[in-house]
Amino acid sequence: MAGLFYPEAARSLSDEIRTCLEPVRQPEPPPAKRAERGQHLKALIVPHAGYRYSGPIAGSAYRRLAAARDVIRRVVLLGPAHRVWIRGLGVPSAAAFATPLGTVDVDVEAVSQALALPQVHRSDAAHGMEHAIEVQLPFLQATLAAFRIVPFVVGEATSAEVAEVLDLLWGGPETIVLVSSDLSHYLPYEQARDADRSTATAILELSPTLEHEQACGATPINGLLRTARWRGLQAELVDLRNSGDTAGDRSRVVGYGSFAFDEPDAMAPRTAPSSRHE
Repeated sequence: MAGLFYPEAARSLSDEIRTCLEPVRQPEPPPAKRAERGQHLKALIVPHAGYRYSGPIAGSAYRRLAAARDVIRRVVLLGPAHRVWIRGLGVPSAAAFATPLGTVDVDVEAVSQALALPQVHRSDAAHGMEHAIEVQLPFLQATLAAFRIVPFVVGEATSAEVAEVLDLLWGGPETIVLVSSDLSHYLPYEQARDADRSTATAILELSPTLEHEQACGATPINGLLRTARWRGLQAELVDLRNSGDTAGDRSRVVGYGSFAFDEPDAMAPRTAPSSRHE
């Protein structure tokens, strides 16, 4: 998607990401605030359109990674299947992904762990032309130090199946979950604002009931919300806008939201009962 969703030249790409990361709206709270509450950043929901449309909203969320730049070593990255139908969750056979900023290693050991679950299988076809995963990588390269990814394209699956994968790979503060999703699609500006506010409320309430009309990544979001509720995470709305706010045309817009989830530091590792995945 280089040259389509984001610049193909490394310098131009770095400049655009830097602009997206600038706090043009509410400033980021001091990094100590989260530590004072006894919490650490555990998950993000970010949009995945072309950077000129959704880049600033994504940047609002990625600024949250700054304080954990040297702590986070693994990103469990989930996005919806836009171009290839798949059953379950697809992982690539590749050991690395390439962007104009360099390569990003895949955590092949974590992928092997996930493949032990029946809903996870290899699908290079699903990853081959999928932008939802790819457009997040330059942002991660710009905001984190050394890290590996565990990338999943989520197709026809239940939220319980997604939650089971997240439970398996949850880890500690070194692991962050990132769900790539836009919100409403092609509604008039004011109608989209109303719809997206309703979706944001459901996310903040950790209610795993989203439909795909509300968010193209409804399935991975619902899986995250199930796990977040079980593990006692707190959700925060970081930014909520649409393409009418960033690109001008308000006749038919796409909604974008960024959300951050904090986990209590003292929470012991938990294995969910099997009934939660029914």
